[in-house]
Amino acid sequence: MAAVTLENWVERIRDPKIECMSADEMAALQSKRLVDVVNRVYNNVDFYHKKMKDLGVEPGDIKGIEDINKLPFTTKEDLRDNYPFGLLAIPKKDVVRVQGTSGTTGKLTLASYSQKDVDVWGECVARCLTMAGLTEEDIIHVCYGYGLFTGGMGLDYGAKALGATAIPMSAGNTKRQMMCMEDFGATAFACTPSYALHLAESLEEAGVVDRLKLKAGIHGAEPWTVEMRKKIESILNINCFDIYGLCEISGPGVAQDCIHHAGLHINVDYFYPEVLNPATHEACADGETGELVFTTLAKEAMPLLRYRTKDLTSIDHSMCACGRTTPRISKFTGRTDDMKVIRGVNVFPTQVETALLSIGGAVAPHYLMIVDREDNLDVLTVMVEVDESMFSDEIRKLDALKNKISGVLKQALGVSARVKLVEPKTIQRSEGKAVRVIDKRNL
Repeated sequence: MAAVTLENWVERIRDPKIECMSADEMAALQSKRLVDVVNRVYNNVDFYHKKMKDLGVEPGDIKGIEDINKLPFTTKEDLRDNYPFGLLAIPKKDVVRVQGTSGTTGKLTLASYSQKDVDVWGECVARCLTMAGLTEEDIIHVCYGYGLFTGGMGLDYGAKALGATAIPMSAGNTKRQMMCMEDFGATAFACTPSYALHLAESLEEAGVVDRLKLKAGIHGAEPWTVEMRKKIESILNINCFDIYGLCEISGPGVAQDCIHHAGLHINVDYFYPEVLNPATHEACADGETGELVFTTLAKEAMPLLRYRTKDLTSIDHSMCACGRTTPRISKFTGRTDDMKVIRGVNVFPTQVETALLSIGGAVAPHYLMIVDREDNLDVLTVMVEVDESMFSDEIRKLDALKNKISGVLKQALGVSARVKLVEPKTIQRSEGKAVRVIDKRNL
């Protein structure tokens, strides 16, 4: 199936009343919901009651969305400190499910949901699927992991709300994924972008791309570049979309880009975004990069005030060419916690990916950054997969390619890197979130 172009794209908007609402109307809706959620957490969640008391803030001080900067921040550490159910705003008997992500401490970051929370989650994902041109006629192959991770269940709920067919494949077993994708006639698939690229390359190697009915890919859960999107699209001849979410807020469906790829539209009737300077907490102007902070406006079980996501992005409040008025966040430059400071320079994995994809040819977008310290100096090594044919060429050609990659990386990162060329499939493929950086320094 051929990828749809802008010229013959049919724009579908699931909820035009909300997604095309005027700024004033949206602010009024957000204000009403914020006042309600502040009252609920103040009266039902000890953690927020104390936080607000410590700041000298009472519910009556919050009269509208313009007062949001008076409220306390919430961090992932706060969620871990209140694990598992310390942040509940409803009786435990009204929790219908929990979702979680693994944490560095061994404890999960746990999120609880009421039935209404689940329904809202499904609706938000359905809006995203509609943004990708999907309808109740589609068959969506979900190869995000099912279980506590929100990816599989989120896309499943969204497909159900849309009325589409969900194929709950979960992650792993690529050969089986490929077989079912073809046999069941999947028209869309959902997984991490790194696994999408692996699947695309596997389908191409198997020579079955032309037998598929795929038209769209829904990818998220890790930062990825425009270059990677275009690579997946070119192999499978589909349109790919960047879906965003996080377990603490809801899961996938918080935001997604439309066919114009001019930023990810946020479902701002449910999730109020702020982009703040990470150091000063001052609001960033449109187009200025800062940390994304979310307040849940309608969540019942575990509402969060001003949750610091650690994701770095910018925001755009102008109307999109698709007709939606919801603000858009740019693709993430990274996270405050995946940024590596190497010899005083801030380096993000996405910068490496963009640089490698700009080279093209024999260079694959599969890489691994290894940061170490030798003689008190930071050393960055980048392992890069190249085409197998390169290893049968003369040594000088390999050296020339290595020097070219080194030069491109130094220009992109502002710091020199050792380049190690490796054969295809040397770097481990991920069925979940890709591991892009190994930091061996004891910092």
